[in-house]
Amino acid sequence: MAHSNLNLFHPFLSVETAQKLLKKGYHKNQVENYEQKSYQNAYSFIYFIEHGLTYLQQTKNSPLSIKPVLLFYGMIQLLKACLLTVDPSYPESTAVLAHGVSTRKRKKQSYEFIQDEVKIQKNGLFSHISDKMFHVKQMEGTKYSMQELLYSIPELEEAIKITKNKIPFLPIGLATASTVSIPLTILDDYKLTQDRFIQYFQTHTSFKHLANEQPKQMMTFSGTQENQSLSYSPLLYHHQNSMLYITRKKEHFTFFPEVLVHYLLLYNLSMICRYETEWWGELLHTFNSSDLSLIIQFLDITAGKTAHYLHTFLMRVFDIEE
Repeated sequence: MAHSNLNLFHPFLSVETAQKLLKKGYHKNQVENYEQKSYQNAYSFIYFIEHGLTYLQQTKNSPLSIKPVLLFYGMIQLLKACLLTVDPSYPESTAVLAHGVSTRKRKKQSYEFIQDEVKIQKNGLFSHISDKMFHVKQMEGTKYSMQELLYSIPELEEAIKITKNKIPFLPIGLATASTVSIPLTILDDYKLTQDRFIQYFQTHTSFKHLANEQPKQMMTFSGTQENQSLSYSPLLYHHQNSMLYITRKKEHFTFFPEVLVHYLLLYNLSMICRYETEWWGELLHTFNSSDLSLIIQFLDITAGKTAHYLHTFLMRVFDIEE
């Protein structure tokens, strides 16, 4: 796990710095009484970060059996610090204190993690974060399967290929490059003609098609994806090799920041390891399920990747050049 990413937050752990940055952020967002609110929130901001880092640092030496709980609560505390920068009155009501998602009752027989789902509730932290930080309105009752969530994290590429014999996304270029190249094979996946796909891709991203730059079997686009979602969404971002990927399922080519993906996966895993102890214990000790390798790999990358995104979020809010 990339624990070095956690060190990125240390400069924020001073009241003077926190207050100065919150004041700057609130002023930029035209918050009333911005100076007073920056004083009021400086300590909360620091405590959220410090508490979050404490949880996440413990995962280094903790057994796998309790890791999801530590990771989930660590991520939540960092998210609350980020939330405070765009919602100075958080938590304004008890409605935003609940997690905001629910899991279905477990089927004891033949339960498979990858087939499990989480459901979005009307109120709670998940919808509040989605709205305030990413300007995405969540629909109450929407369900997300663990498979579609795991299949939107490119670092799991190798594990998915080996365990599930599937390739759910395709590499299209470096995140830092000014062009991406998409293989024509994607047209079969999306069931679109080349012209329709070009139009569709340009509508959903900030890339423009380069008609004269076509290598064989490829469509080339120039530009860079606006990274306002902190995850290059609707494209997928591989943090370890700085590559961009495209999902092979058209219905998944939507704006859904990856931080929200990690929230939902960690929520479900933390619920399982707390309340489905027998099933969780069997999964960890019998090696019966190919889902285990996906879960382990996800738990290995999540702290470093979400820390990267949330640090980026703070740098943006505070207008600090990276």
